[in-house]
Amino acid sequence: MKRNMILIDEDKCNGCGLCISACHEGALQLIDGKARLVSDIYCDGLGACLPACPTGAMQIEEREAAAFDEEAVAERMKHHAAPLTQPAAPPQGCPGMQARVFTNKPQAAQSSPQIAAQSELRQWPCQLRLVPAHAPYFDNAHLLIAADCSAFAYANIHQDFIKNKITLIGCPKLDDADYTEKLTQILSSHTIKSLTVLRMEVPCCGGLEHAAKQALINSAQMIPWRVVTISTDGRILED
Repeated sequence: MKRNMILIDEDKCNGCGLCISACHEGALQLIDGKARLVSDIYCDGLGACLPACPTGAMQIEEREAAAFDEEAVAERMKHHAAPLTQPAAPPQGCPGMQARVFTNKPQAAQSSPQIAAQSELRQWPCQLRLVPAHAPYFDNAHLLIAADCSAFAYANIHQDFIKNKITLIGCPKLDDADYTEKLTQILSSHTIKSLTVLRMEVPCCGGLEHAAKQALINSAQMIPWRVVTISTDGRILED
């Protein structure tokens, strides 16, 4: 029978997994870094996943397909104990994968009502792979390149690092990407006033620092730059 089905453009898919969360039938999985349709019988063809895709990789096509099976979907969602994504197994012994629990330090009593913290993020998107290299907000900007984990580890990141900067975040390990080319494009296309790399102490964050350094070399930019290293329990180790 012919019916509407999801079609995924793998060249556009960045493996973010947002479509998987948006699909209530469990029809999609992340396999080898790309979203894929598990089986025709799980896809209702209504396209709830389309708005969730940030790259436009999802669309509806009419084609020959098995009928949508509501009972199979219900059974799958009821008994599917395994996650719907299939990430690559992490290498054994990687310090970045070691589980740790932190005990929050007691805070001093407040003599006045606490003021709610405000976001200092100045632009969107902020993910390195999604940001357009020629965006006008890069002109005459102070650039912050931050490991995405740093926002969770370092409590005052907005006031101490993001404020008055254009912020880009990324994770070389999860993105499985070399950011050098994108950063070179940004540095070569704009007048950047300064560059700060905010990385975690774990070895995989070295890819972020390396990409920034190489981009500075490639673009021949002589600008003030620094690398700040955050510990996994939220302390500044090196500046």
